[in-house]
Amino acid sequence: MIKLHMGCGSRYIPGFIHVDIADAPHVDYRCLADDLKPFADNSVGLLYASHILEHFSRGEVTGVLKEWHRVLEPGGTLRLAVPDFAAVAEMYAQEGLRDGKSGLIGLVCGGQRNRWDFHKIIFDEPFLTFLLRGAGFRDVRRWDWRETEHTMIDDFSQAYLPHMDKENGRLMSLNMEATKI
Repeated sequence: MIKLHMGCGSRYIPGFIHVDIADAPHVDYRCLADDLKPFADNSVGLLYASHILEHFSRGEVTGVLKEWHRVLEPGGTLRLAVPDFAAVAEMYAQEGLRDGKSGLIGLVCGGQRNRWDFHKIIFDEPFLTFLLRGAGFRDVRRWDWRETEHTMIDDFSQAYLPHMDKENGRLMSLNMEATKI
């Protein structure tokens, strides 16, 4: 089974094909996440995209999801992680931005470390479910980072506030899976 790691950045997951716009030694395909020409229709069993979808605009997100749907085989899984705007809003209502270093600004606006590191859209569970179903996915559900084959990769699917407090902190990532029918 082909497994894609979209927008992998510096993170390497054994057994996955790594796709990113930036070059790195482990990147197998350097291309945009919304144009997967190297991959045939119905050829991918699992597409994992952690904190990449929010880098596309409102007008682009549906096209990205449809492209990912195209490459997935029937019964294939799209595993997404995006900033959880509902969690951000709740934490903001409780604490505000404090000194601006709480992590909330980064979850909404991106890290802004390079030209690709800006967020253009927000998601909560009902909205992301609506978008996934509209792109042809079914069986939309949450997934737990502790129960995946990439649990050892500390990526943004494991984003907690306070930072790195996975025992007492709040998960700020909305982790959703869906199946291509």
